[in-house]
Amino acid sequence: MKKITTTTLILASFFAFGQQKNKSQAHSFSTKDKTVAVYTTAEGTNLKLSKTDTFSFSEMIQPKETQICVFVNPDKTFQSFLGIGGAITDASAEVFAKLSNDKQQEFLNAYYSQDKGIGYTLMRTTIHSSDFSSGSYTYIEEGDTTLKSFTIEHDRKYRIPLIKKALTTAGKEMTLYASPWSPPAFMKSNKGMLKGGTLLPEFSQYWAIYYTKFIKAYEKAGIPIWGITVQNEPMAVQKWESCVFSAEAERDFLKNYLGPTMKKEGLGDKKIIVWDHNRDLMLQRANIIFSDPEAAKYAWGIGFHWYETWAGGNPMFENVAKVNEAFPNKNLLFTEGCIEKFDAKNYQLWTNGERYGSAMIHDFNNGTVGWTDWNILLDENGGPNHVGNFCFAPIHADTKTGELIYTPSYYYIGHFSKFIRPEAKRVSTAVSRSSLLSTSFLNKDGKMVTVVMNQSDTTVIYNLCVGTQATEITILPNAIQTLVY
Repeated sequence: MKKITTTTLILASFFAFGQQKNKSQAHSFSTKDKTVAVYTTAEGTNLKLSKTDTFSFSEMIQPKETQICVFVNPDKTFQSFLGIGGAITDASAEVFAKLSNDKQQEFLNAYYSQDKGIGYTLMRTTIHSSDFSSGSYTYIEEGDTTLKSFTIEHDRKYRIPLIKKALTTAGKEMTLYASPWSPPAFMKSNKGMLKGGTLLPEFSQYWAIYYTKFIKAYEKAGIPIWGITVQNEPMAVQKWESCVFSAEAERDFLKNYLGPTMKKEGLGDKKIIVWDHNRDLMLQRANIIFSDPEAAKYAWGIGFHWYETWAGGNPMFENVAKVNEAFPNKNLLFTEGCIEKFDAKNYQLWTNGERYGSAMIHDFNNGTVGWTDWNILLDENGGPNHVGNFCFAPIHADTKTGELIYTPSYYYIGHFSKFIRPEAKRVSTAVSRSSLLSTSFLNKDGKMVTVVMNQSDTTVIYNLCVGTQATEITILPNAIQTLVY
């Protein structure tokens, strides 16, 4: 009887494996009868997300060393794609409110329509004020330990209306998460929202409840919240709203207060993201929090920014890969980046766009599931910002003329966000020359999307190689292309 049962199990397992294998084969990607549509943005031209070519595949068994190639292997897939988007801050919403109705619609289409714009699917917002607000504020009266005065009435004037219009334009629910810059002043060691300080231990439970009140209030207002980050930039003492959490302090707050409170309040399905700061220290933060099972069980993943270059070095993309390698069961999310130090003379500075393209390709290839830009809109001064920390956005509005100014960053982001859709799978991709960068994703509809960026000052002729099929493509100097096939 035992022998028969064992044989039956082996046969059943073999049959199941065969079914699984056949199912995998049935859904494998093929270039047969497919053409490659090429969309290009290039410096010194009028090409901006412009369809420039359509090519067909032909056989290429073995590329020569002299042939530049982008190799795509659809049989090797990695992380699922969450989305790409930007932050709706108070500043963005206040500037949006100053636009004419026509310009408001143009702006909404530019970001949130996939057909007319670049199809954002990810959104960040703030829990009360940040530096990109016209002033500091919270949702409670100062000193209210009962939190009974909690209200999001402040946000109903500008921010909530813009978020709702963005959701409507996108045509479906956006993945929206929120981040706090500082607890209320009375909860902190320095008795102020600005210039760092730490959360006083006796207010840990009150602060944890504050997040849940925010989520419930926004959802009651018709805005679904997917998740939260614990603290924006927890290792930075800024002249604006900021609060310092060591790795151990964030771990303990998450496991003893925030995680249990979210669960108790019926919000256990909401995602919690730790760190939310630069790539430089992210592995140390991941080591401390994710190595503690009681803290790690509440953390969906780790968020990161790109400002580690403030110290004069290069972007530390490899740290993203190291976190992914050490904690493959945790998600990586780029939560903020912008071009710092606003100067209107640099609206069209091409290297600003290239910074986005390079970062997005590296971050995705290192395992990142989603990528969130900072302010979606700022004015002609790079604000408003109540402490003078003026920066760039992909789109600016000149509030004097009412015109919208599109920067190269907008188009570089668009080469990803317009074509790669939620739940796509990243696909193994490699280049044979350092002048090129590339990443690929396979959308659920079966369309492959390969982004290729030319970092050099010369035209490059390369072959897009998928298995033994290839097509030859030309990319202009300092350009980015999206190939859809």
